[in-house]
Amino acid sequence: MSNWKDSLSSAAKNAKPSPVRELLKVINQPGMISFAGGMPAPEVFPVEQFYEGAELLKTNGKFMLQYGTTEGYNPLREFLNKWTAPRLGRELTLDEIILTTGSQQVLDMFAWAVLDHGDVIITEDPSYMAALNVFSNHGASFASVRMDGDGMVVSEIPALIEKLRKEGRKVKFIYTIVNFQNPGGATMSLERRKELVAIAEKYDVKIFEDDPYGYVRFDGEHLPSIFSFDKAGNTVYAGSFSKILSPGVRIGWVSGPKDIIRQLTVFKQALDLCSSPITQVLTYEYCRKGYLDSHLPSIVENYRVKRDAMEKSFEKHLAPLGFTWVKPQGGFFYWLNTGGIDSGDLAKRALDKKVAILHGAPFCVNPEAGIHSIRTNYTFSQPDVIEEGVSRLAQAVQEMKIPAR
Repeated sequence: MSNWKDSLSSAAKNAKPSPVRELLKVINQPGMISFAGGMPAPEVFPVEQFYEGAELLKTNGKFMLQYGTTEGYNPLREFLNKWTAPRLGRELTLDEIILTTGSQQVLDMFAWAVLDHGDVIITEDPSYMAALNVFSNHGASFASVRMDGDGMVVSEIPALIEKLRKEGRKVKFIYTIVNFQNPGGATMSLERRKELVAIAEKYDVKIFEDDPYGYVRFDGEHLPSIFSFDKAGNTVYAGSFSKILSPGVRIGWVSGPKDIIRQLTVFKQALDLCSSPITQVLTYEYCRKGYLDSHLPSIVENYRVKRDAMEKSFEKHLAPLGFTWVKPQGGFFYWLNTGGIDSGDLAKRALDKKVAILHGAPFCVNPEAGIHSIRTNYTFSQPDVIEEGVSRLAQAVQEMKIPAR
């Protein structure tokens, strides 16, 4: 048998598997309750409305089954430019947007376009683990900024940039998930968004504004994007249909200055030639008929009920055990402080109780920073299942608090 180990690249040898994907092996066990993934609720998928577009395969199938343009289906791009205009501050042109195979691909394309080995990315800590993995695979290193209830503490960034530059390190961009952050749950305040734009302009550093959850808001008013305040053109904005329609359509997008969008297009040509014309056409038809706007409130309400159920269960079962958290105003996740309990040990003990959670280390630039944190998802499970799962988690915590004899 051939041994491939010695043939692997340095990137392959250092690549880390996704803890979520690894957990799928046990999540499907009978009786298992999963708070570990970030999956939307299947009951909110607009199956009937989306299926209406299937008739287009009969009338337009020769186009839909052919290769498409790398930039994406123009009618859908035009729709998104109009639909996102209130958030982005203006209606963009076609050369300022590209459609992608999920917003995860945006991360990879952006890394190809701007990162050299050893470049530094400033990011929130904790942050989206799959983004950290992508950027790490491209040879980047990280400098982290702490978070509080108003998101990234951007006032700490100038001193960090100056320190890194004195060390001879090149800060390439700032990565932030502004709304209902994954995993932290917090939303960056309006004042901090404006401050971040000013910092990026002063220090000539770019911003990657990742916003897959922004339209899933339960409380309060939608906030303008960082992109909308940036008149210098330092920001790209990434969005996704995964949370507002379905992850199965595999459509994301990135908006930004035309020169970087053109460069991203060149790399996408090499990555996959084009995203699926079939799903792009069907998604446009869904949007054109007004279903995106009419169905989104149903998605938001479904998740609001589940968020509230998890909040109530936490207050009942975990607050008395010393757990603390920030109540998210939207999105998919809670980020809990365990009150001193090792989250890795807790995750293992929770599996024995047939409840799956994710411990904090994989989300942190410094893994030790996540040793007392866990992430839980509330969108997938029903309220009664959430209550049972949190109850089981509390039992695991209580057992860990009992001194060994």
